[in-house]
Amino acid sequence: MPTTTIRLPEALKARVASAAERAGTTAHNFILEAIAEKADQAERMNEFHETAQRRFEQIASSGKTIPWTEMRSYLEERLAGNKPRRPAARKLAR
Repeated sequence: MPTTTIRLPEALKARVASAAERAGTTAHNFILEAIAEKADQAERMNEFHETAQRRFEQIASSGKTIPWTEMRSYLEERLAGNKPRRPAARKLAR
């Protein structure tokens, strides 16, 4: 495993040591977990933005969408355990 050096300011180093102790782990493991969490968060955010961009492009090219009031009603019915008819996309009103 390659080694990477991270220089932490003393105040942050103390915070990491304290948090790691409270978590019952080492400062090294605490830092590794924090980096892994941040990488996961960045990957999920990137996926979210890519999905949003694809959906926007689809709406822009087709000109079709579902009004929020209809989608909200549909989702509320589904949450209530019902099986409502899915709303149909249609051209945006301009």
